[in-house]
Amino acid sequence: DIFAENSNMRVPSFLFLLVISFNSWSQNFELSIEEVTLPNGPELQSFVVGQHDGKWLLLGGRTDGLHQRQPFASFLAEDNNTVAYVVDPENLQVWSNSISALPTPIYEQLQSTNMEFVQRDTVLYIIGGYGYSATANDHITHAYLTAVNVPSAIDNIIAGNSIAGNMRYLNNSNMAVTGGYLHLLGDVFYLVGGQYFEGRYNPMGPNHGPGFIQEYTDAIRTFEVTDDGSLLSISNFTETTDAANLHRRDYNMTPQIFPNGEYGLTAFSGVFRPDVDLPWHNSVDITSSGYTVNNNFDQLLSQYHSAHLPIYDQASNEMHTLFFGGIARYYYDQLGTLIDDEDVPFVKTISLVTRESNGDMTEQNLALQMPAFLGSGAEFIPVESVDYTNDEILNLNTLTNGEQTLVGYIYGGIESSQENIFFINTGTQSWASNRLFKVYITPSESTSITANSLSGDDVFKLQVFPNPADEDATVCLSSKYLTEGTIEVFDSTGRVIRSIVVESIHSDHQHFELNMANANAGTYIVRFSNNSFYTSKKLVIK
Repeated sequence: DIFAENSNMRVPSFLFLLVISFNSWSQNFELSIEEVTLPNGPELQSFVVGQHDGKWLLLGGRTDGLHQRQPFASFLAEDNNTVAYVVDPENLQVWSNSISALPTPIYEQLQSTNMEFVQRDTVLYIIGGYGYSATANDHITHAYLTAVNVPSAIDNIIAGNSIAGNMRYLNNSNMAVTGGYLHLLGDVFYLVGGQYFEGRYNPMGPNHGPGFIQEYTDAIRTFEVTDDGSLLSISNFTETTDAANLHRRDYNMTPQIFPNGEYGLTAFSGVFRPDVDLPWHNSVDITSSGYTVNNNFDQLLSQYHSAHLPIYDQASNEMHTLFFGGIARYYYDQLGTLIDDEDVPFVKTISLVTRESNGDMTEQNLALQMPAFLGSGAEFIPVESVDYTNDEILNLNTLTNGEQTLVGYIYGGIESSQENIFFINTGTQSWASNRLFKVYITPSESTSITANSLSGDDVFKLQVFPNPADEDATVCLSSKYLTEGTIEVFDSTGRVIRSIVVESIHSDHQHFELNMANANAGTYIVRFSNNSFYTSKKLVIK
């Protein structure tokens, strides 16, 4: 689900086959999406999912769409999901059972929204979540770590039995987080970002009307879970805080294989920046040795939590991440123009972020789109029989060239009737979805490119020399099309320190002198943009 920050927050069954072919710098593959009808599929968004032997276990989340602005109408208890579901996506079967027989703490937690979760072997670990608690007589963020035996829970739901015996839980205030992400690096759990929220949502802020408490964690929390199947405990808890860079929630964090072969995580975009109620553009890379903020990359197209698929191409040492729909400040219109909408609308965009072998990251807008305003609060669920590193990253090179492979599914989330509904939302403009999509990947030698590169490299070229430079540098520009725009230089904080207006460029190389006198030694980003595309290069000042 989506939380608005305050009054300045700008949030706003038929069968078909969609296909796109594209290539990154060295590896081509096709992405295909096929919608299938799931009879009696539950309408859910911002839920938890575990899987075993081809079946899914779905818990929690909400059965309504985007929350309303009025405190009395937002996050109503009647729209909590109080049912546990099992889905067999191959045979299109659904089983369900009420969770009302669970112990009260688990019953209340497992009907909340935006819980963090990760599956280790056959156990699904669930943390936090926000929702109405009858015990507290208020909306709270739950302070529980719950462990679910997925195979046993699935068997009991299919048999119509209670799953109370498949649950264990413990109370820990450090687990009171909603809207963050939970992942494993080895045996260490990483709980990244998110917030503590207590009380009724109110867009007018914490001191108006019913009021509320909202505290971002601003943190990477790590811990280990000792679990012998009976006793559950947390040990070796650590917390690293960074209010300037980790102040984000409702985002996508995906496992990554970095150019040096190290396994880690990347926290993409998310909301809200400390200085303004708008999404982040940069990302944060996390490994067992620490974290690094990547200010040399702007993610524009996929900025809220949505279904996503990480893909590793070992042959070219490139890490791809696909994002399906959701919500973003930027999107392309039908004419191919990049639109900046500060109301942060629902989008149909499918985007691709590629981390190249040299560590540079680029973002592409794929010609393929979601068939509606879908994706926010949805989940991508891998096919277990396909080769995924740590059950998380698709190994592209193990797929057969030219052969279409079903690699996973997209399920649920919010479906909106239009882009911007936040300020007109009466509860009917969006709804929780039960739409099911098969996702196929086909490695291909095709050279056709059907994506708009946000790096702008297919539209114009930018060079900076000398590099490194002492004081003065030269920017060289050329373009396939007649265009105008602006050259900007950004420092490490994202502040523009130099700007040159470019009246026109075309195919011939044109040179622009860049005076970097009085600039501190360090790394800068030189970017040229023409409102539709941009390209950028690093510049090192000695």
